[in-house]
Amino acid sequence: MMKTTATLAFALTLTGTAAFAQGYPNKPITLLVPFAAGGPTDTVARVTAQSMGKALGQTIIVENATGAGGTIATARAARAEPDGYTILIHHIGISTAATLYRKLPYDTKTAFAPIGLITNAPMTIISRKDLPPNTLAELVTYIKANGDKMTFGNAGLGAASHLCGMLFMTAMDKQVQTIPYKGNGPVMNDLMSGQIDLTCDQTTNTTGPIGNKLVKGYAVTTKARLSSMPDLPTADEAGLKGFEVGAWHGIYAPKGTPDDVVQKLTKALQDALRDPDLVKRFTDINTDVVPQDQATPAALKAKLDSEIDRWAPIIKAAGQFAD
Repeated sequence: MMKTTATLAFALTLTGTAAFAQGYPNKPITLLVPFAAGGPTDTVARVTAQSMGKALGQTIIVENATGAGGTIATARAARAEPDGYTILIHHIGISTAATLYRKLPYDTKTAFAPIGLITNAPMTIISRKDLPPNTLAELVTYIKANGDKMTFGNAGLGAASHLCGMLFMTAMDKQVQTIPYKGNGPVMNDLMSGQIDLTCDQTTNTTGPIGNKLVKGYAVTTKARLSSMPDLPTADEAGLKGFEVGAWHGIYAPKGTPDDVVQKLTKALQDALRDPDLVKRFTDINTDVVPQDQATPAALKAKLDSEIDRWAPIIKAAGQFAD
């Protein structure tokens, strides 16, 4: 009798879960953004939320939960009810935080049910417009001779510009004084006014200033040149062999979210990435939409794990940690 009762209870649980998933979503979904409104991740989030909302037939509310290098929003998402009504968008920083922060209230590799990758934004190595070097090779030589007197601005600990800078310095085997800012805007303002020497930032922020000769561009951090800046070489072809980094974005749900709900969110993401309006808006800001086979839980999980493993030795070698 007890066995029959237990079996019945288990069956009812499965039935209840299936019924819940079948009715999902029947209310607005909150998409947590770890960074401030107006920044690159916020832009990706709002464009994606609009198109995914259309695919799901439900509103997706974008909420900026900033602070602590993105870990506040990430921790909130990790402890949210696993019902698909609170999800998270994050960029490459979710993988590096696993090493950058000595203590996190979640295990990055196990705290989430991945939904899929969204974009991969190229980055560019740039300087103030009057810095003497004109090519990346000349820049590397110049930094090796003058690096102790130079400054490299970034948008804060864990920002894509911070990570690109660490990779750049590791590739050169030369450190430059790092100056953290509270966002990409102040970095670009100080670079254009000559207050700092260098940065590495997403094409979302650098295409205009490079094209208008307000800063000097040296290389893009992709495998191939960009159609929007065809004269700018890749870092690899300009001399930094194997140098490649991009500000990729993905969407996550809390661990324990029902598989059917994850599948619905993944399908909505894939539909969104085929939306001509989304594709155009991403193209306008020089952000690449990932192929459909990358907008999957398996692809995002593989990307997250590999990026944690990739960045851990770089961060440890740089000795840049946060409590």
